[in-house]
Amino acid sequence: MLKLDASHGEGGGQVLRTALALSVALRRPVALSGIRARRPKPGLQPQHLTAVRALATISDAQVSGDALDSTELTFAPRAVRGGDYRFDVGAIRGSAGSVSLLVQALLLPLALAREPSHLRLVGGTHAPWSPPVHYLSGVLLPALEHVGLDAEVTLHRWGWYPRGGGEVEVRIEPGDPGVSWRGLRWETPPSRPGVLGISAVSRLPREIAERQRRQALTRLHSRGLVADIALVEDTQALDRGTFLFLSVSAAGAHAGFSALGRRGVTAEAVADEAVDALVAYLDSSAAVDDHLADQLVPYLALAGGPSVFTCPSPSHHLRTVVWTVQQFVGARIEIADGHPTRIAIAPEIPPAPG
Repeated sequence: MLKLDASHGEGGGQVLRTALALSVALRRPVALSGIRARRPKPGLQPQHLTAVRALATISDAQVSGDALDSTELTFAPRAVRGGDYRFDVGAIRGSAGSVSLLVQALLLPLALAREPSHLRLVGGTHAPWSPPVHYLSGVLLPALEHVGLDAEVTLHRWGWYPRGGGEVEVRIEPGDPGVSWRGLRWETPPSRPGVLGISAVSRLPREIAERQRRQALTRLHSRGLVADIALVEDTQALDRGTFLFLSVSAAGAHAGFSALGRRGVTAEAVADEAVDALVAYLDSSAAVDDHLADQLVPYLALAGGPSVFTCPSPSHHLRTVVWTVQQFVGARIEIADGHPTRIAIAPEIPPAPG
C-alpha cells in the first residue's frame, strides 16, 4: 500500500482527490494521513467525503476512515466500473459543496473503465474556491479532447452558495490512455484570441447581468479583443447569485476566468475581476491558465507520448499535483520556472513484451 502525507504542498484537498483518482485508475491501494491539515477545518468535509465514497462506489473499494473531519484514510480499490451513478454532495450535510471538484475526481478513473458512464451530480455548481461548471464544459473538457478523452458536462440546475442544490449531467466514454491518449505541445499563447462568455443571474434583476456584460465588453474592446458574452437569466436555483465567465480557446491554447457576485460588490467590479485575470493571462504569454495546468498533469502522465505546455506561474496546486502523480507513476515531470512557466512531461513507457 502506498503511504502519502496529504498535507504535502498546498495542504488542502488536492492530494486527496488526485491520489484517490489515480488509486482507482491504477488499482493501487493508498493510505493518506494529514488530510487537509493546513485548512481552518482539517479533515474530510462533505464535498471531500462525497468524493471518497463516490470513488469507492465506482471501484468497489475497501475503505476505512471515511467520516467527517477524518484526517486519515485507507483506500483499496478493485476494478473500476462504468455505468449510471448519482451522487449528492448535500446528502451528507446540506451545503454548496462543489460538483466540479467531484467531476475532477471521477473523470480520470471512469475514462479508463470498460463501459461508458453517465453521472447525475447534485451540489454547488458555482461556489467560492472551486471551478464553476462552465470551466469544465468550456475549458477543461475541450482541452482534454485534444488528449483523446471523450466526455461532456451539461448543467441542468444552477447551485449557489450556501444551499447548492444544483444538478449536472456528465457523460464519459472510456479509452485506453497508452493507445488513444496523445501528448500535447502547447507552448505559445493564442495569436488572435476570441473571447466567449456568459453573464448570469439567478433570482435577481436582469440589469445586474447586463451591467456585468457591458463592463466586460468595454474593457475587452479597449484591449482590441473580440468578445461574445451571452446573457443568462435563471429562476430555478435555490439561492440568488450572479456570475461572469470568460474563456479563450484557440489552437494549442485554452483558459477560463470567472467571478461571482457577492454582497457589497458592484456588477462592474465583478466584471473587472474576471477581465483582470484574463488580461493577466494574455500578458503572461502562456498557452494555458494556471488552473488548467495542474488538471492536465495526471492525464498527460498516462498518455502515449511526451507533452510540453506553458502556464503563467508554478502554482502550489501544480507542484502538489506533480508530486502526487510521481508517487504513483514513473513519469518524468519537469517544471521550468520562467515567464511563462514551462512544464515538460515524459510518460513512463512500459517495457516491450518478452
